[in-house]
Amino acid sequence: MSPRPITEDDLNGFVDRTLDAATHGEVTAYLETHPDVARRIAGYCEQRDSLRAAVAPIAEEPIPPELDLSRMLEERRRPRPPQRWAMAAAAVVLLCVGGAGGWALHGSPPEGIRLLAQEAQASYSVYAPDHAHPVELRAGERAQLAAWAAERLGRPVAIPDLAASGYRFMGGRIVPTIHGPAVLFMYDNDRGSRLVMLARPMAIDQNMPMLPQSQGGINGYAWADKGLGYSLVGAATPDTLHPLADEARRQLRNDAV
Repeated sequence: MSPRPITEDDLNGFVDRTLDAATHGEVTAYLETHPDVARRIAGYCEQRDSLRAAVAPIAEEPIPPELDLSRMLEERRRPRPPQRWAMAAAAVVLLCVGGAGGWALHGSPPEGIRLLAQEAQASYSVYAPDHAHPVELRAGERAQLAAWAAERLGRPVAIPDLAASGYRFMGGRIVPTIHGPAVLFMYDNDRGSRLVMLARPMAIDQNMPMLPQSQGGINGYAWADKGLGYSLVGAATPDTLHPLADEARRQLRNDAV
């Protein structure tokens, strides 16, 4: 009996470590005889490990006492008579929030954009230093990459041309994120500097202005238009990346018209 076909769901389960022992063995055997697929899955696994390593310090932090569920339930059971001074203080807080809260919220990026930026930075860390297989489809396969991205993301994604700004398009690949598949486009210049642009559908923050991002020496800008989020990142300075991100956004908006 010939072995059953290995599906994309099997491969995704292999990356997520959710397969049973029998299916895991089938996928392992399949990858041993399909090196191209094995390289792709190895990249997914590397990104999975990078994302987990990035959030591990937060996940391992102890739960703050004020967020402990048993303590919160106990507090709610205690009867508390209303106090005039507490009500007055709450009114003052509400007035202050009404006057200054909008400004304060702009001090940190919205959740959707923040997560998109982290995913772009993780993808850059995994693929930009790779000199053997930084992309899966090269610049000459631009049409195939665009078709692949449209199929996996459920909508077309244009590929910005940054050659006039000194960055040639190298190619790209589909990468996994905790919010589903994303498409990665990679660029480089004559000095060996690479940029990565990540694009994926946004469940929240579907239309957001461009916001800066910086972490661990990786800088960039993230934004969202009409339900698609974009993040352009690299090791270049923010002053260098800002006009590149502006140009990419301009082309993407013109393409969508």
